[in-house]
Amino acid sequence: MTALRILHVDDEPDIREVVEISLGLDPDFVTRSCGSGQEALAVAADWPPDIILLDVMMPAMDGPATLARLRDDAQTARIPVVFMTARAQTRELDHFRSLGAAGVIAKPFDPMTLAASVRAYIKPADDRLFDLRKVFLRRVSDDSAELVDYRSALSNGTTAPATLTGIGGIAHGLAGAGGIFGFPEIGDAASALEEAVIVELGGSGPVQGVAGALDRLLARLDMTKIH
Repeated sequence: MTALRILHVDDEPDIREVVEISLGLDPDFVTRSCGSGQEALAVAADWPPDIILLDVMMPAMDGPATLARLRDDAQTARIPVVFMTARAQTRELDHFRSLGAAGVIAKPFDPMTLAASVRAYIKPADDRLFDLRKVFLRRVSDDSAELVDYRSALSNGTTAPATLTGIGGIAHGLAGAGGIFGFPEIGDAASALEEAVIVELGGSGPVQGVAGALDRLLARLDMTKIH
């Protein structure tokens, strides 16, 4: 099984040590520890975890503030966050969930069962892939709208490098992601558009080639949105 990355954030060194030992009882877990919210932001961006265990009460940047910063960054916005806190009354639990937390693990916790508690909050791989596929479909809608604007610019005779580069950038992203998320037709059409843009920018092809390839990609994107 693929190792599951756990990022634990707590300003108390003793608690970090106990949590690391406790999570080590699960052979599938790989744990990294941070002593502050600011450090956690850097680690989460560089070493994307499957879940973050986040202390609520910390100096400088507390748990809720750290969660807000994680949600503001597209790279970390979808990582499940579980608060670890002694404040586990119903009112506090509802408040933490309203902030976007996946759940709460109460302190003091049982070191022998902590790993099982954490695992309960980790989505199976197929669920995570389903979520990512939904994100891709939202991206299809956004990219379609932007490509329609670029198509209008081409129709008006605008062949500025910035226009072609913008088209090529979107095509490049869709070419890489289309097949991965089960839309090989999008990937193929996007690859063809990217190649047409490269040829046009190199001065060895007609802009009509870009327009035609763009029309074919837009048709594929429209079919995807319908389904």
